[in-house]
Formats: sequence, structure tokens, C-alpha cells
Amino acid sequence: MATNTAQAKSESKDPFDPVRFLQQVVAIDSCDPPGGELEVARLVHRELLALGVESELDEFLPGRANVLGRVRGSGEKPALVLSSHMDTVPVGTVPWQRMPFSGEIESGRLFGRGATDMKSALAAMIAAAGRLANDPAGRLKGDVILAFTAGESANLLGARRFVERGLKKEIGAFLCGEPSDLDVVIVEKAVLWLRATATGRLGHVSGEAGVNAIELIHSFLSSVYKIKLEFPEHPLLDEPTVRFGRIQGGSAVNLTPDHCAVDIDIRLPPFADHEAVVAQFRSIAQIGVSVSVLDFKPAVESKPEDEFVKLCVDTCGRHLARAPDIKGVSYYSDATVLLEGLSVPFAIVGPGSLGLSGQPDESVSVDNVLKAVEIYEDVARAWLS
Repeated sequence: MATNTAQAKSESKDPFDPVRFLQQVVAIDSCDPPGGELEVARLVHRELLALGVESELDEFLPGRANVLGRVRGSGEKPALVLSSHMDTVPVGTVPWQRMPFSGEIESGRLFGRGATDMKSALAAMIAAAGRLANDPAGRLKGDVILAFTAGESANLLGARRFVERGLKKEIGAFLCGEPSDLDVVIVEKAVLWLRATATGRLGHVSGEAGVNAIELIHSFLSSVYKIKLEFPEHPLLDEPTVRFGRIQGGSAVNLTPDHCAVDIDIRLPPFADHEAVVAQFRSIAQIGVSVSVLDFKPAVESKPEDEFVKLCVDTCGRHLARAPDIKGVSYYSDATVLLEGLSVPFAIVGPGSLGLSGQPDESVSVDNVLKAVEIYEDVARAWLS
């Protein structure tokens, strides 16, 4: 269900406060699973309209919604997309020292699930868009598009929805707000998700023993540890990784399990042949074990000498009073879907802290949030001037 709206002007004389807004959205539980970003999306949609920014709320599944905002330019240049997601990872089972959805501020940091990944960027991008939309100096030469998604944390549902609706053809440059400590990220690893499934035969201790599917998976995983993923070294990325994320098997303690499955997360450099990696894993699967591909998310990469990258580096440097680092990351973003097959400038600059995503007592520097507003606004003005 899509709701189209006309541009509206705010009647409030109070400026938009990104920190206050961040507290509001952190207070909303949008953990994925199950998602439920609709409440966040409605708040974002209303705030954009109040700021005079065109906004469309698209509830494409029950409780799952994207928001597409737009600051209109003259059309002389292709659009700059500011990308953020509205879902978060789950709270987890490790105790928090603070309530996970409190939005509490202490010692210059705002705490809560999603504070760093990545509702802080969401708030900063809204603030920057509001400034651009209400600038009396005149329009930019291209649109600034706010692509705010549901379901990024697992299956990139919102980004795929934007692809269905034709957003890719508008993208002229792409600035993502995933956590970067306000450094400039220019490469993400590719992500390959596999599932190894063992099929055994039911048995019982009092009779026929059957074939134990858990033992088959155990043997397979022992072989996985011996696999070497050898690729040329990337200057900004660490080595490829293989992680076991979920395992499920068996139905009762006294029955031989006839089924067991394990999900495997593999992170690869941009130049890796993922199909060769799949073949490598299949080659070690013994009788009774099959390997299937759950998902492949291509890597995204820009070069340090790219003009858009240099603009982001220069802009961050001015606001940080230091030279920002140019980095690579193991995480993926909506860019893996929205930029697949495109050759457009790409960078990640986010106020969140690398390494805090998914952690108990997740937090973000309030100062970083305010700096991110300035950075996003300045990049848009310079790129679309």
C-alpha cells in the first residue's frame, strides 16, 4: 500500500532536533525479526512532511514499510541518494545495563538498540534534508533522495522493494549512513550464505539405530575447518571469514535425528568467485549432506581517487578537524542491492561506531550525530552544485 503526498511546509518555528528525534525512534522497537518498522516509518514520514520534504510511505508487507523522501533539484544532474534503514538487529539475551529502548543520554552518548546501527544516520539525514529543502538560496542541480528501508538487517527486503519500484534508474551517487565513526568506507565485502543439510534415518536406542544426521553435519563441519579460502590481499579488508550462524536438528533425546541443518556465513573480497566457493563447499559434502545457496550479496567498492570519495573525505576532514581514515568493512548495506549492476559513486559515512552494532548497551556519540548532519548537507550541496 503506497501513500503519495504533496509537499507540505512546517508550521512549527522550532528547528528540527536530530538528537531528540533519535531518542524517539530508538524508543520504538523495530528489531528484525520480526521487523515492524511501520511505526518508525510513520514517524519519519510525518517529520519529513513537517520539514517541507516530499515523502512517500510504502507499506509493502504488513508492518513492513519504506519511506522515500525527495528534495527536488533542477534536474541538471542525476540524484544523490542518502541511504539508511529503519530496522535493527534483536536485543539479544546478554543483559543490558540500560533499557534497550531508553534513548538515554549520558556522558555525550545516546544509548539504545539502533543508536549506532543506524537510526543515528536516519535522524541526521532527515535534518540535512530539511535544511536543503528550506534553503532560500535556491535549488540544487539534482534531487536528493532519501531511501529509508525496512528489513535491511537480514534479507534487504526494503532495498529489493525499491528496486521493484524503479529507484535504481535514478541513482547518480550513493551515500550510505552505516556505522563508520565518520570515517569514509569505500568497500564492503561480498556475503555468501549457505545451508548444509544432512538427511539421516530415524532410529531408537531400543531397536534399529538409524543414521544420525547430527553426526553427518559434525563430520561436514570438521571438513569445513580445513577449507582455505585463498584470494589476493585487499588493502582495506581483512581475510575471508567463515562463520556458523545457526544449527538445528533432532526431535527427541531418545530418537536418532533424521535431519540437521547448519547455516554458514562467508565474507569475501570483491574479486572473489563466489560460485567457485560454493563448489568448494559442495566438494567436501559426504553422502547424505547437501549444500544450497541461501543468498549472495555482491560486494560494493569505490576507488580512493573517485571524485565523490575525495569530496566525502574532504568534507569529513573539515568537520572532524582530522583526516578521516579510508576503510573497508565486513558488513553489507542496502548498496549491495541498490547498486548491483550500476557504476555510480559510492561511499559510507555514518555517525555510528564500528563494532557496536548488535552489542549490549549500543550507543552513539551525540557530537557525531550533529557532525553527520553538517557532512550530509555539505556533500549534497557540493556534489549537486
